[in-house]
Amino acid sequence: MPNCQLMKMASSSSSSKCSKYDVFLSFRGETRKSLTDNLYCTLKDHRFNVFIDENELTRGEIITPALKQAVKDSRLAAIIFSSGYAESRWCLDELVEILASRRTMGQMVLPIFYNIDPSDVRHQRGAFAEAFRRHQECFPKMVQTWKDALKEAAELAGEDFSVTDGYKGRFVRKIVDEITRKLKNTNLAVAPNPVGIDSRVQEIGNHLDVEGSYDVRIIGIWGMGGLGKTTVAKAIFNKYQGMFQCASFIPNVREDKTLVDSQNTLLSDVLRSGNIKVSRADEGTEDIKRRLGNLKVLVIIDDVDSVDQLDALGIERDSFGPRSRIVITTRNEHLLEALKPDKICHLPAMNKEESLELLSWRAFSKNYPNEEYVQVSREVVEYCGGLPLALQDLGTYLRAKSTSEWKSALGKWKRSRPYPAVHKRLKISYDGLTDDDVKSMFLDISCFFIGMNKDYVMKILDQHDCNTIRELHDQCLVTVDTEGNLMMHGLIRDTGREIVREKSPDILGKRCRLWDHEDVKRVLRTKTGREEVQGLSLDLSERHKPSFSTEAFREMHGLRLLKLKGVQFTGHCEDLSEHLSKELRWLCWLEFPMKGIPRDFNQTNLVDIDLSHSNIQVWEDSNVTLEKLKFLNLGYCNCLIRLPDFSKIPNLERLILKDCKNLQAIPALPKNLEILEADECIALEKMPNFSEMSRMRELHLNHSPKLSDILGLDKALNSMTRVHMEGCTNLTAAFKEAILQEWSASGNGGLFLPGNEIPSWFTPIDPQGEIVVPQSFGDLKALTVCIIYSSDDSQSGGSLCIRVANCTQNTEFLISPMRATAITSHENYLWLGHLSNYKLNVKGGDKINVGARFVGPAATDDIHLRVKKIGINLEKEKLINEYALECQSMPYSSECNEDGNHKAARSDDSSHENQSRKRLRSDPSVERKAEEETDEIMQEGSSMG
Repeated sequence: MPNCQLMKMASSSSSSKCSKYDVFLSFRGETRKSLTDNLYCTLKDHRFNVFIDENELTRGEIITPALKQAVKDSRLAAIIFSSGYAESRWCLDELVEILASRRTMGQMVLPIFYNIDPSDVRHQRGAFAEAFRRHQECFPKMVQTWKDALKEAAELAGEDFSVTDGYKGRFVRKIVDEITRKLKNTNLAVAPNPVGIDSRVQEIGNHLDVEGSYDVRIIGIWGMGGLGKTTVAKAIFNKYQGMFQCASFIPNVREDKTLVDSQNTLLSDVLRSGNIKVSRADEGTEDIKRRLGNLKVLVIIDDVDSVDQLDALGIERDSFGPRSRIVITTRNEHLLEALKPDKICHLPAMNKEESLELLSWRAFSKNYPNEEYVQVSREVVEYCGGLPLALQDLGTYLRAKSTSEWKSALGKWKRSRPYPAVHKRLKISYDGLTDDDVKSMFLDISCFFIGMNKDYVMKILDQHDCNTIRELHDQCLVTVDTEGNLMMHGLIRDTGREIVREKSPDILGKRCRLWDHEDVKRVLRTKTGREEVQGLSLDLSERHKPSFSTEAFREMHGLRLLKLKGVQFTGHCEDLSEHLSKELRWLCWLEFPMKGIPRDFNQTNLVDIDLSHSNIQVWEDSNVTLEKLKFLNLGYCNCLIRLPDFSKIPNLERLILKDCKNLQAIPALPKNLEILEADECIALEKMPNFSEMSRMRELHLNHSPKLSDILGLDKALNSMTRVHMEGCTNLTAAFKEAILQEWSASGNGGLFLPGNEIPSWFTPIDPQGEIVVPQSFGDLKALTVCIIYSSDDSQSGGSLCIRVANCTQNTEFLISPMRATAITSHENYLWLGHLSNYKLNVKGGDKINVGARFVGPAATDDIHLRVKKIGINLEKEKLINEYALECQSMPYSSECNEDGNHKAARSDDSSHENQSRKRLRSDPSVERKAEEETDEIMQEGSSMG
């Protein structure tokens, strides 16, 4: 084992520390032949290994390194305070070392007051006051440190000789009994390879604030099963238990159905008596509140899954004494929130380095894999997703197996079934769900919807109550990323899929959800699908694709979710319509093979239809009203020439017609439509009247060169957040002017049009100078900004960043990136948007500077979009939504003279462009967002989710 690893393991936590001494005796020489000797001999008789300084007479001014090490090597320090204790600088320095060891290593400390009042020690009165008068003259710099140490030590629970009425023998016996109880081996077994434990314990320890807050603090540790919550909680207990009067670790509370056992554990641990037994939960709760209310205790309650468990254990701040600390581990965040803890710590997954080390310890008994196993080990690490439970179990299973056996096992786990021990542990969270609808939604997400927008999925699954997602999130089964997409740990996903498989392990056609491609092809080929099938997904990317009969769906009466790509079927459209389940809510059929949608297409429960990248030519009008349909994607259907009557789809919210090359007209749209995406419709000439489209939010019409205007669009702008009409080069001047004058952005985005000039009502600005806001604009509502930009390369994308510096107020703001595209090189485009003054706080008389530029991915400056002109208009009357565009405060850095004037650029290095580049690059979150949005521009997605 490498030396560095030995050192790492040795210092990993107090739980793994093997102490050299049981007790360190700190005392003044006046007690050596009386109490100290008596105590030392009695402790030795009890088989305790005791350190006592035998060199009292040769002591110098400074305690030796050997003595300091002896302090650190002892589990408990017994400090005998006598009347002469404070006279010794050596004793005082020794005390400082002891308390430092207590804070950093969790060493137990027992103060013993021998013929002295504890309050004299605490407040340095009596003999201690006289000693400190002399210390003030000789060691003025150390006095306060020593006083603080005495106060800290005297406030700890200890033993006072005065209460024994002078019976020294009884006093020594009482001290030894207390030391025996404290040194009883209460350290918990943490982990044989505690990789990554220290950093997690340290972070949570900061929130515990053991030496700080006088109040009772409650800390929650939350995370999915297998993340190591229990392991970290044990390490916390081992490290800090000696700093409390009493401590209790209550394991596996979830498994204690009566809760009486947990109550008895808590009471016996804290009160240090094995005779306490409660027989009923209500009796135990009252006992806890009555007996523990004045004690400073550390209580760790592991694996809680209901509020009833916390109530039974009396987990309230008033149930424990001042400075008590309560730690609760759980998979349920909502449970913790109901308790209103001081902090909820979300336990992170292991990073790749930690994961590889833990896997290596289990598989190879060292901290790094054997050379020939490195690559496959990294693949196992990737599969485990930072989950310690999986890394430990799989590492143990793979131990002593060949690389080919590793690859075979990993392939099996990825393809079909997770490792049984891991599955069993992770399934606990699913079993804890009490609502069948929530369980069903979890299985739907794990099989079909990972990575898709939360709101979109909720509508497809007819889940109007957001509490379903919240419950899955609270149980660590699902997360929602910053973009609102549903995400799931890979092993949780596999757990959900294994739950489905377990319900019908042998008969594929009776599984409620089918996602494995081989299983799906077999069911379709043999026509064995039954009414139990609720969801089915198949993506055929192979060159020679099999075809199936539409009759394969005949018996799938319960089919709600159908996702296909590149799947060929024999038969006619009419046959398909007849055989598909009327329960169908989601029809995602990319590369739909048929030429049209028949008149009798009566799937009235459909919420989403995605037929993108298909050969469909005609959607025949029908008498069937698709009232539930909210999403329709016909993007990249290059043969499509006729659209359906959208009046038969009254609740349609999002319509995608991207790239419909032959589409010349879009018929009347439903009034509830919110998003229309029709980019690259190069033959499009006619749009419907938008004057009553009161719910419209986004309109995407990039590169529709034959489109001249959109009737009534100016009346629909109040509800809109984004309009993209770049490349619509045939727009009339009157239409563009009307749109520009009426635009009222209310969200993240803006108005994009072809254009060469800043509108006449804007004030052109020089990026190297400022403008002065007139005094009359005391109540400025917004800054409307107009930018002309172009590309030196066709099909460019980037993210627009705007910087507003107020030279008068010394403030600076960065407006978050907005996506922009260029269709043709050297073609000019116009962007217009509002910057709310809610955060900018620009006032009359202020001198401001506005700059703009485009950014690409954070790793490169290779961006082809260029800002050519900037103009602003001050909005005094129009009230703009305070969140018109996301505005982020930045450290002020504008180069202004004392009179407020911006300094002129003197060289390339100090030019405004370079300064702006630095400012716009200074914030990592902005760069990450710019990179994400630029990637969205460059990648055309085909799925509505």
